[in-house]
Amino acid sequence: MSAATTTNDLPLQPSLALRIGLWAAQALIFALFTFAGVTKLFTPIPELSQMMPWTGDHSAAFVRIIGLIDLAGGLGILLPALTRIMPRLTVLAALGCTTLQVFALVFHLSRGEAAVTPLNIVLLALSLFVLWGRGSKAPIAPRG
Repeated sequence: MSAATTTNDLPLQPSLALRIGLWAAQALIFALFTFAGVTKLFTPIPELSQMMPWTGDHSAAFVRIIGLIDLAGGLGILLPALTRIMPRLTVLAALGCTTLQVFALVFHLSRGEAAVTPLNIVLLALSLFVLWGRGSKAPIAPRG
C-alpha cells in the first residue's frame, strides 16, 4: 500500500490548512502580480521610473513586456484553479512566476538594488509553495 492511500484504498485528501494556505498564496500572488502588470502596462514611463528606477533605464517595450508577463502570471496563478477550467495552467503559471522571481532577484542584485529583493524573495517562496502544492499535494480537479 502506498503512502498516498488509506486502508480502504481511497486517496488521502489534503488538509484544510494546506488548501486554505494555497488559496491564500494564490490570491496574494494574483493581487501583487496583476497590480504590478497593470502598473507597468499603463503608467507612463517617466512616472513609472519614479516608482521603479530600473524602468527608466530600459526601453518602453521591455517594460511593457514585463508588465504582460506579470499580468499573465497573476491571472494564470488563480483563474484556472478558481474556474476549474484547465487547472493545470495554475501549476505552469506558478512555474513561470518562480522563474520570473529568480530572474528578478538576479537582475536587482546585479544593479545594486538589494533593498527591493525582499518582495522578490517572498513572491519566490509563495510561487514555489503553489508549484509544490498544486503540482502534487492538492491539485485542483478539472470540471466535469
